[in-house]
Order: sequence, then structure tokens, then C-alpha cells
Amino acid sequence: MGTTQLEAVPEPKYWHLRTVLTEALDSEFAVGEILPNERDLAARFGVARATLRQALEQLELEGRLQRRRGVGTTVAPPRVGVAVGTEQHAWPGATGDVWQAVDCVLAVPPASVAAVLESAADAPVLTVRRSRVSHGQPVAAELLYVPEASVADLSGIDAPSGAARARAVLRELQRLELESQDSAVELGSARADDAKELDRLPGAPVLVVTTRFLADGRTAALSVATYRADTCRLTFGDAGGVEIHQDPERAAS
Repeated sequence: MGTTQLEAVPEPKYWHLRTVLTEALDSEFAVGEILPNERDLAARFGVARATLRQALEQLELEGRLQRRRGVGTTVAPPRVGVAVGTEQHAWPGATGDVWQAVDCVLAVPPASVAAVLESAADAPVLTVRRSRVSHGQPVAAELLYVPEASVADLSGIDAPSGAARARAVLRELQRLELESQDSAVELGSARADDAKELDRLPGAPVLVVTTRFLADGRTAALSVATYRADTCRLTFGDAGGVEIHQDPERAAS
């Protein structure tokens, strides 16, 4: 790499450096490639290492870079895509579903979930935990709440716990006729358990996608999926739905 002197601009120096680094990421580096060390990068752009660190931290916050202990700073993979508000409704676990079943327990859900499911506050429900991975990195975690009445035949299935039990619950849901589903997206902060699973710090920004599945005139299941905010991009389609699409510029890099 040669030396690139930054232009004199009215914006903060680290922010201008962030723009220049973005152009370099698009033209010089591939996904997963390790960036040069801070000393070499600071020398290339003629800036102090403190300024460089500010720019790198901003790009990490935007999801363009990943800092991995023992590896260094690498170019992040393309953003994950997931449809929200699509007209093509499907049960969790249906063909094409990218989530991986992790566990299933019978537990009392949060009061807000019980209210949506219209179940008694102290009534336990099946709680399926699933994860979503992209390029070997965790990008989302889901809790799927399923009343036992929605999977009445589950008791006869020999899958007592763990991922096998979770997959059995998902298969039983497919037996119901899905009437409709609705979703909502909101910005939130990662709780301690979500942060650990998503390899983020507690309080890191996340997108929470809540989806309600209706069958037989009632809520048959409720999904609460937490996405790393740095892995998602929201766009609004012609139909009015909200989708999180892969970033075309990054996909082409």
C-alpha cells in the first residue's frame, strides 16, 4: 500500500478518514481479509493512531468491520437478509428456513408474551430457542413461544429435550393451517443473554423482530428474534412491507 494524504475538509478528521477507509474496503479488500495493523494504516493516511481508532470504531459500529480477538480487524461479511411483512407466510421451520434449532424448554413466558398468547400469567409454554449464523458468525437469536395446545400431539413424540425437541415442535406446527402472520420491528439494546449469544457487549444496538402466527382464530406461536443491528439493513418495498436486505454494494465487493 502507498501513502494517502487526507484532504483538508470541514468535517471531523476521523469522519473523513472513515469515508476514505470505506472506499478502500470496497476496492482493495475482500470479505474476511485482515486489515494491516494500526501503525501501518496510520502511516498510510498520515493520521494519528487515535484518529484512526475512531474511524475504525465507527466502521465496526456500522457493520463494515469486525474485530476478532487473536485474529485482528477483518472486513465484515454482507448484511443478512430477512423478510418482514412479506405476503408469503410460512411457519418457522418450513422449507427454506435458515434458523438452526438449539433447545426447547417448558417455561412460564414473560407477562407481555402471555398477554399476546392469551394464556394465564403462570401457564408454561414451549419455548424454542434458535440461532442464525452467517459466515460462521452469530447474527441473530430467536425465542419462539408455542402454547402446548398448538402442538397437542407432541406428547407422543420421543424427543424429550434439546434440539431434537425443538425440531419436533417445529414439525408439529406445520400440521396447523397458517391463517396469517404479522410482524413488527423496533430498535432495542442487547440484554446480557442476547449479547453473549450474539458475541456483542450488553447494551449494543439490536433490531427486535416480533412475529405473531395465527391459526384457528388465535395466536398459535409468537417469535421474538433479536438481530445484531450492524448486520441488518432496512428497506421499504412497493408493497409497503419492511425487508432487511443484503447490502448490494458490499455483496459486490
